[in-house]
Amino acid sequence: MTDTNTPDAADAADGTDHTETAAPRAGDVDRPAAVVLVSGGMDSATTAYEARERGYDLHFLHTSYGQNTETKERECTKALREKLGVSTDRFLHIETDHLSRIGASSLTDASMTVEDADLDAEDDGVPSSYVPFRNANLLAMAISYAEANDCEAVFVGAHSEDYAGYPDCRPEFFDAFERMVDIGTRPETSVDIVVPFVEESKTAIAERGAELGVPYELTWSCYREEAPACGTCDACAFRLQAFQRLGIEDPIAYEERPEYTSDDDPTDEV
Repeated sequence: MTDTNTPDAADAADGTDHTETAAPRAGDVDRPAAVVLVSGGMDSATTAYEARERGYDLHFLHTSYGQNTETKERECTKALREKLGVSTDRFLHIETDHLSRIGASSLTDASMTVEDADLDAEDDGVPSSYVPFRNANLLAMAISYAEANDCEAVFVGAHSEDYAGYPDCRPEFFDAFERMVDIGTRPETSVDIVVPFVEESKTAIAERGAELGVPYELTWSCYREEAPACGTCDACAFRLQAFQRLGIEDPIAYEERPEYTSDDDPTDEV
């Protein structure tokens, strides 16, 4: 797993044409290609922009696995695809409803409650929103997609505040998975798993996204609702906190916008 793998080459939600000029295709110039796992959230959107900034031609992989906001997330992913000029033949959507059928996560199991965020709480272990071994499932599909299309990398948007609670977001998980890929693919296949923000906080991601011009109005983070975002689940809280720390208005609609800032960013030293 690497977070510094820079190559040598350095349907819109609101009905507006957000399309940017598409990057040249790999067949036109000597540019590497990468698969980006795009959920429709701010982390994966920033990761997609980071991958493009590093000189990659992009393939998008999006999965619906029975999560509470799967329709909204798919709409946002399509809008981001158009914004980045990724062609439809490089956008793969896969239904993975087996994760919902397995259950045991408040994101997919209607019998479980999505808890309110408590950002001041001590480490409470793995949260109820953890989908058992989800990232291994998604990465396996992404590697298959990458190998089939001769892509050199798979980009993932996990970050430090994720791996504090989710075991399949830890750096050592991605390192181990990359070793498995080396063993389990064709001898000529070489796919790096790139997690550019794995040591960064949500605030750092939002800051980098602002530099890259990420259209955060086309992203969605809420675990509970498709419109408006609740503002109080973990995903909403970390997102709002990041924007508040930067003094930037989060452009999506919320049912409520609590104040989540504090004097210090506790993840600065992660």
